[in-house]
Amino acid sequence: MEWKQDYTALIVSYAYVFGVLAVAELFRLVGKRPVSFTRKLIHIGVGMWVVGTVLLFETWYFAIIPPATFVLINAFSYWRGAIKAMEGEERADPGTIYFPISFGALIYFFWDQPVLLVASLMPMTWGDAMAAVFGRRFGYYQYTVGGRSRTVEGSAAMLFWSWLATFGALFGMPFLLGQPTINWMLGLIYSGVVAIVCTLVEALSPWGIDNLTVPAAAAFMLNVLRG
Repeated sequence: MEWKQDYTALIVSYAYVFGVLAVAELFRLVGKRPVSFTRKLIHIGVGMWVVGTVLLFETWYFAIIPPATFVLINAFSYWRGAIKAMEGEERADPGTIYFPISFGALIYFFWDQPVLLVASLMPMTWGDAMAAVFGRRFGYYQYTVGGRSRTVEGSAAMLFWSWLATFGALFGMPFLLGQPTINWMLGLIYSGVVAIVCTLVEALSPWGIDNLTVPAAAAFMLNVLRG
């Protein structure tokens, strides 16, 4: 049987993700970092693997296998607290289950648009993570939507990092893929619109659902904007 590039990509995918989990666990055990830190480290690390996904995999049906696998792994961890760096003593929201679902859905629907695929995951990967970090560290002005409290500072961080990360994907991924690059001003406008929409969607989304709604909103807006 001929060895396919997708087989290598699968091995690298699992090695990368389990490596991220191992690093997060080291931070928790050796560095004594709280789960609030290690959970976001995993969130960003795994989210950034979307770049490796579009660069290494040749077919979407192989690329979707790792996210599908981690839906099951994360569900088990959520229910049983198996991955301590990802689950606190108190059960967190089920966002760790929803995130790979979004990852897999983007692969399925936008495999033929790799720049859009990567860019669509950036508001959740960076924006949501930084919103939690800055909101927890600097949050003072609070507001409540749907029974959940958020901070103005966290939402501002969501807006800024979503804008920055989405622009980085729109402007940088074409270089990596050997495709024509987007005009930088247009990229700033597109990413700004996406960041605003995703920040509003995140603020209105209850109990972990933002891991589904934010990538969906980003993909929808980018698809509309790019025609």
